[in-house]
Amino acid sequence: MHRMAVTPRADWQRKVEALGLHFHTLRDEPYWDESACYTFSRFEADSIERATYALWEMCLELVQHVIDNKMFGLFLIPPEFEEIIVRSWDEEWPSIYGRFDLAFDGVGPPKLLEFNADTPTGLVEASVAQWHWLKDTDEHGDQFNSIHDRLLEAWAAAKAFNPAMIHFAAIESNVEDYITVEYLRDTAIQAGIETAYLDIEAIGYDTARKRFTDPQNRVVQTIFKLYPWEWLTKDTFAQHIPSSGTKWIEPPWKMILSCKSILPLLYQLNPDSPFLLPAWFEQPTIGSYVRKPIHAREGANIQVVRNGVAEAETEGSYDKSVCVYQQLANLKEYDGMYPVIGSWVVHGWACGIGIREDSQLITQNTSRFVPHKLSD
Repeated sequence: MHRMAVTPRADWQRKVEALGLHFHTLRDEPYWDESACYTFSRFEADSIERATYALWEMCLELVQHVIDNKMFGLFLIPPEFEEIIVRSWDEEWPSIYGRFDLAFDGVGPPKLLEFNADTPTGLVEASVAQWHWLKDTDEHGDQFNSIHDRLLEAWAAAKAFNPAMIHFAAIESNVEDYITVEYLRDTAIQAGIETAYLDIEAIGYDTARKRFTDPQNRVVQTIFKLYPWEWLTKDTFAQHIPSSGTKWIEPPWKMILSCKSILPLLYQLNPDSPFLLPAWFEQPTIGSYVRKPIHAREGANIQVVRNGVAEAETEGSYDKSVCVYQQLANLKEYDGMYPVIGSWVVHGWACGIGIREDSQLITQNTSRFVPHKLSD
């Protein structure tokens, strides 16, 4: 694993915008950064792939464990949603995708930092933008990246599960979320699915039919929403979700996996896994660790403690009263940057990576996306 300085393509902004990546620049600084790339040997890519499959299997086993032992309270799941979680699991409602964030130095095994199981972003960058970058800069080069093809397979399976129209919803004013959903909707269309887009706030509820509806008064039978379950369960019409008959993607059982409470529970269930860092529900009294609110996102409200002393902390609006603690990962520095590997699992397949890097240990929403390629 190496970081290389490379020359950005001429007119790269226009090229990535043509792929839908309109948020390539944040605060007058590149978010999409092709002044560098990471190279991986095929053995290193295989190591990431093996870790991703192992972690996905452990996560599925954890969901069954939580359901069997009625451990929903660890995840702050409202009691009225427990039944739909169990039902969506037993009926195998489709899961399209998720992203494991990994610490990896190319030497030791990849280590799980967290699992973005419900509303992962960085998809357009990882799936299509970096692939086109590769073909423009190294026509015969290769990448650990079959994300797009796996998405087509995932939607084909979702269509077989429920052949009706699938609605796609996001907060339209959030450009990244909107573009991500539109990309996913495009892959669903390619898989032969009838689709419609609606803003998450435009979802209505018909009290007579006891069904969720869109602005055209069509029943929302199946919906993909890029909107966190822990937010959705608190919305005005949340009480109707369990009985509405609507199928949700990502499914309700992802409420479990999208919560950082999985980190200590995974470690308890798999203490010998080479892919897990020690993690706890109780704050350690010594050592180096990271404090993470169980529902925080994009690196918000994270605290790094090294040898018992707080070293760094990010701001944010998340509740810090319920946290988990994870041993501080040994992130390797490359040219003053700390990369985190986002390893994608789509329809159960480990199928590609995207890399975010920052000059600080904590990856945040402004951390840069850097493309990668496989070395010969």
